Amino acid sequence: MARQERALRTRSALIEAAAEVFHRDGFEQASLAAISTRAGVSNGALHFHFASKTDLAAAVEAAAAFRLGRITGESGDWAGQDGAAVLQELIDASHVLLRGLDEDVVLRAGFALGSARLRVAGSGVDLRGDWQRWVRVVLERAGGLGALAPGVSADDAAALVVASTVGFEVLGGHDARWLAPDTLARFWVLLLPSLVAAPTCAKLVAAGTGGAPGPA
Repeated sequence: MARQERALRTRSALIEAAAEVFHRDGFEQASLAAISTRAGVSNGALHFHFASKTDLAAAVEAAAAFRLGRITGESGDWAGQDGAAVLQELIDASHVLLRGLDEDVVLRAGFALGSARLRVAGSGVDLRGDWQRWVRVVLERAGGLGALAPGVSADDAAALVVASTVGFEVLGGHDARWLAPDTLARFWVLLLPSLVAAPTCAKLVAAGTGGAPGPA
């Protein structure tokens, strides 16, 4: 049991270290030697867990997908909730996501690795696609409850929200101010009046309520 726990700790340390090195150097320039040094383990220990850099990148993506699932996966139990509560869940989750992208290097590296240019072949992970699908489901539910403004479709609303939040993610890789809570709150303040029916809009907190679970 102690050996298994030690192996799990080593694997976790390697994934964390790989995320840090991928973020710092980029996938192409990152070296396994730098990753093992960062993790404080030998090259032999690294190769025991991961056969290649691509395998490590896939593990980082998988870990990031799990953390994204912590933000969105506990959602969907909307029985008895009105449209405002459903939309507040979306707002809250977006704040947790951007905070995670700012503070959690695994989540940040996972999204970067999933970009079109750096897509890890065969990883089966699509973080931006997962986020897009979840946002669309939430907005479909809100629309079904009559919470969207007249003439606003769930598809159009989802496209705007996803494009904006993914844009913040990309820009935040170069300037952390794009991931700041105030930046996202201002986005929601501008968007909500055109997206949401007036009676529902008055109930929403653009700065978030802290109700969504964190990624860790």
